[in-house]
Amino acid sequence: MDAQKRLQQLLDSKGWTAYRLAKKCNLSESTLANIFRRNTMPSISTLEAICQGLGISLAQFFSENDMVELTPELKELFDGWALLSPEQKKAVLKIIELYNE
Repeated sequence: MDAQKRLQQLLDSKGWTAYRLAKKCNLSESTLANIFRRNTMPSISTLEAICQGLGISLAQFFSENDMVELTPELKELFDGWALLSPEQKKAVLKIIELYNE
């Protein structure tokens, strides 16, 4: 994967500059500039900081397809869903169908 290209795609999609990202993820501007100039893969810790600044997961960074962002609200929903019995899941789906009518 071309880390520089992917990072540029993510910045473009948010309308951000490398400077803004550096401030959001508490990295030096030179760290990000080196990624772009040298077209090198950042370290895992740098990449984690970048992803945190962008509000995405590492999986989303490496994904070549569009991924749905897992917001705290969706995470809570998925965590709760996993604890339901099959009957409870059917009931929840029925409630959702009724709300969508």
